[in-house]
Amino acid sequence: MLAVAVAAVSLLTVVRAPSWVLAWKLAILAGEYGHWLVLVPLGLAAAAGGGTTGAWRGATVGLCAVAAACLLRPAVSAERLAATLPPGLDAAFGPGRPAAPVWAWSRLYGGSARPAAERVTEVFARPDGQELLVDFYRPAAGPGLPPPPRPCVVVIHGGGWDGGDRGQLPEWNHWLVARGYQVAAISYRLAPRWRWPHQGDDVRTALAWLKTHAGPLGLDPTRFVLLGRSAGGQIASAVGYGAQDPAIRGVIALYAPFDMPFVWSVSRGDDVLNSRNLMQQYLGGPPDGDRQADYLSASAQALAQAGSPPTLLVHGVPDTLSWVRHSERLAARLLELHIPHYYLRLPWATHAFDFNPDGPGSQLTGYAMEWFLASVTKET
Repeated sequence: MLAVAVAAVSLLTVVRAPSWVLAWKLAILAGEYGHWLVLVPLGLAAAAGGGTTGAWRGATVGLCAVAAACLLRPAVSAERLAATLPPGLDAAFGPGRPAAPVWAWSRLYGGSARPAAERVTEVFARPDGQELLVDFYRPAAGPGLPPPPRPCVVVIHGGGWDGGDRGQLPEWNHWLVARGYQVAAISYRLAPRWRWPHQGDDVRTALAWLKTHAGPLGLDPTRFVLLGRSAGGQIASAVGYGAQDPAIRGVIALYAPFDMPFVWSVSRGDDVLNSRNLMQQYLGGPPDGDRQADYLSASAQALAQAGSPPTLLVHGVPDTLSWVRHSERLAARLLELHIPHYYLRLPWATHAFDFNPDGPGSQLTGYAMEWFLASVTKET
């Protein structure tokens, strides 16, 4: 029975998880920590070989072999995919090769050093009496980092538009600072109390505040990149494409939706997120009548045009919470418009795979992000 359970969990690196929160979390565990979990089926197989006989032994060993293969699939796939990143990124954005290798097995087991950045919290707006805060990350005093002013990565959190906060995945903010960027992780007003376009307005307000305070913060007001995860990726791409602001040098969107009428058409009330309810809260209902304009202004798919910022898209194929088709469709649109972009497609990864900053998905994503940022934020 243990072998059956382990094999079932391991299959989440191959197929989409069922519409349960627990299944989604198990998919993250299998996909980004499978290189550790593989010890479980190996141990079970060894125990079965020494303690069972006949058909039970064969069945247990066979299930453990399947589980081990599936749990190692993310790391093996990432190693193969790593070879395609440098030429693909170079073709999309030009030179920008990071100093670190694209892939290292040692990071899976030993992690990587992340020097702690200094963090300060400020109020950047008070709409409707609500304080909107920004956590600003900058390097602590020390040698080896470029002097200010530095480019700034504006991080927009996920959470289904009605949850989440700017404190998500802070390890990535420290990682960005260690590579020479300032980071502004911002808050925005949440649904259902506030519907779109309030969230986009808050991002634009944050950008204006950062530009006004660029000197004291040590950032370059002409070099911003918007980075969003999930719902934050939708906001980042809609603002990045809609603002037509030359200071927005690029957009990074991880496992995000981009065409809101399309999202409405595939949303359901019985999935893990109750996505139909999320869309009701965020945009007020179906894309008809007076809501059509809001759907348009929220959709990077519709806003993209020649001259839109270069874009890095990352999405896992078996993502349970956000369909991979969202990124596939936007990538096709960007190709049609000749907008510089790269779509990193992770065959095993589910939603929020970057929870493990040293996992297979995060290693490839970090390399692509570092290349992208170096290319689009270089001084002109």
